[in-house]
Amino acid sequence: MTAVTTTAPAGTRHRTRATTGQLAGTWTLLRLALRRDRIMLPIWVLALGGSFSSVGSSIASLYDTAAQRAELAASMNGNSSLRAMYGPVFDDSVGGLVSWRMAAFGAVLAAVMSLIVVIRHTREEEETGRQEMLSSAMVGRRAPLTAALLTAVIANVAQALVLAAGLAGAGAGGAGAVALALAVAGTGVLFACTAAIAAQFTESARLAKGLTAAVIGAAFVLKAAGDSAADDGSSVLTWLSPVGWAENVRAYADERWWVLLVFAVAVAVQAVIAYGLAGRRDVGMSFLATRPGPAQGRIATAFGLALRLQRGALTGWVLSFAVVGVAFGGLTGGAADLVGDNAKTREIFERMGGQAGLTDAFLATMVSVLGMVAALYIVASVLRLHGEETAGRAEPVLAGAVGRIGWAAGHLVIAFGGAALLMTVGGLGLAAGYGHELPAVLGASLAQLPAIWLLGGVAVLLYGAFPKAAVAAWGFAGICLALGWLGPAVDMPQAVMDISPFTHLPKLPGGTGMEWGPALALTAAAAVLVGAGMGALRRRDVLT
Repeated sequence: MTAVTTTAPAGTRHRTRATTGQLAGTWTLLRLALRRDRIMLPIWVLALGGSFSSVGSSIASLYDTAAQRAELAASMNGNSSLRAMYGPVFDDSVGGLVSWRMAAFGAVLAAVMSLIVVIRHTREEEETGRQEMLSSAMVGRRAPLTAALLTAVIANVAQALVLAAGLAGAGAGGAGAVALALAVAGTGVLFACTAAIAAQFTESARLAKGLTAAVIGAAFVLKAAGDSAADDGSSVLTWLSPVGWAENVRAYADERWWVLLVFAVAVAVQAVIAYGLAGRRDVGMSFLATRPGPAQGRIATAFGLALRLQRGALTGWVLSFAVVGVAFGGLTGGAADLVGDNAKTREIFERMGGQAGLTDAFLATMVSVLGMVAALYIVASVLRLHGEETAGRAEPVLAGAVGRIGWAAGHLVIAFGGAALLMTVGGLGLAAGYGHELPAVLGASLAQLPAIWLLGGVAVLLYGAFPKAAVAAWGFAGICLALGWLGPAVDMPQAVMDISPFTHLPKLPGGTGMEWGPALALTAAAAVLVGAGMGALRRRDVLT
C-alpha cells in the first residue's frame, strides 16, 4: 500500500504562520493581565455577583407571599416612569423580580468592568510606552488585544458563575438563574469588544473610556425610552439597545434563549472590526489623531493646561447630568404611584431619601444618585494627575517654572469645581423635569458636595502619598456607590452604611432641613486629605 501525503498550498501555510505570529505571546500577556488585575477583578466579580443574591433575599423577605409579589409586579408594569428605570416585570416570582430589579443594573456594571479591563490592557499600555517595549520581544501585533479580550471574557464568566450560584443559594436557581447570568455576562463581553474598537480610534486611554462609556449610556437611554413606551419589552428602541437585549432574555419567564445568539453575533462582528483595525495601525498611533493645541495663550498656565486636557471630559459629564437630571425630574411626578399602598416599598424609598413624604424622599434619592455618580467624576479627574505623570508628560512641565503644587492645583480646581458644576446642572435639570421646587432641589444637590469632595480628597491623598496604589480610589468610590444603591434595599446594617460619607448627609429636600455639622465636618476632612496629599506629592519623586 502506498502512503499518500497531502501538502497544504504554500499560500495557506504562509497565512497560517502569519496568523500564528500575530498572536505570539498572547498567553504570557494574559497571565500578566490577570496578575495585574488579581485584586480588582475578584472584588468586582464578587461584589456584583453577590448583589443579585442579596436583592433576592431582600425581595423574598419583603414580599413573602405570591399575592404581594403579584401586586408589586402589576404596579410596576402600570407605571411608565418605573419601567424606564428598571424595565417591565415579566414574572412575579422572586427570581423574576430579581431579574426586573437587577438585569439592567448588572448589565451596565458588567459593561463598565469590561471597558476598564480592555482599555487598561490595550490603549493605556500604548499610551504609557510599555506596549512598545513589550512589542520589541516575541509579541505579535494582535496579541495585546487578544489578551485583553480574554481577560474580560474570564472576568465575565467568573461573574456569571458567582451570580448563578448566589441566586441558587437565595432560592432562585434553575434555568432562570443561568439565563440571567448569561445575559449579564453577554452584555459585558459585547462592550468589551466595543471598548476594543474605541481603543483603535484614539491615542488617549481617557478618551477611549469616554467613548465606550458614552455608548453604554446611550444604550441605557434607548432601553429606558423603549420600556417607558411599552410594558412588554417589545419597543424597537429597547431592541436597539444591548441592555434591552439582556432584559428581553426574560429570565424566569419562559426564557428566550435565542436572544443570546444576538449577543454572540454582535460580539463576533465587533471582534472582527477590532482585529481588522488593530492590524492596520502602528503601536501608539490611532485612526483619530490628536490635534495639537497652541503652545501659548490659554495653556501657558497650569490651570489653562489642566482645563485644556480635561474640558472634553467635563463637557460630556455636564451634558449627561443635564439629560439625566431632566429624566429623573420627569419621574418624580409619578413617585406616589410607584409604590401605591405597599408599605414595604415605601419604606425602602424613605430609607434612601428620608421620612418627609414620598415625593421628597424620591427627590432626595435621585439627588443622592447624582451625587454618587459625580463622585466617579471627581475621582477620574483627580487621577488624571497620575495618568499625566505615568505617561511622562508631567516631567517636562515640571522641568520649567511650574512647581508641583501649582501643576496639581490646576487639575484639582477642575476636579473639585467641576463636581460643583455637575451638581448645579443636575439640580437644575431635576427641578426643570419636575417643574417645581427649584430652590429646594438645587440646594439639595449642592448639599451632596461635602461627600463628593471627601472622595476626591481620598483620591488626592492616595495619588500624592501612594501613587502606585492610586487606583484604589476607584475601589472606595465603588463601595460608596454600592452602599448607596443596594444598602437601603437590603436593609444593610447602619455600621456598614456609615462607611459611605453620603450616609452622613441630610436627606434633602424635606427632612429636618440642612444639617451643617456633618457637612462642615466632611468638608474639613476633605481639606485635610487634600493638604496631606499635596504635602506628600511635594516630597516624593516623580514616577518614571
